[in-house]
Amino acid sequence: MAVKHIPTQEVHKGQKGGITGCGFNTTEHSDHWVHSTSKITCNKNGCK
Repeated sequence: MAVKHIPTQEVHKGQKGGITGCGFNTTEHSDHWVHSTSKITCNKNGCK
């Protein structure tokens, strides 16, 4: 599953309501995150 950060348009590994692969908490500012089927674009450890 992937989740997209709307302000940066970056796609991370994870799901809304949890923690991304690289450690972002998607419950903080939850309106900035949406589920996505796009390819993961984050290059940080845990997402790639």
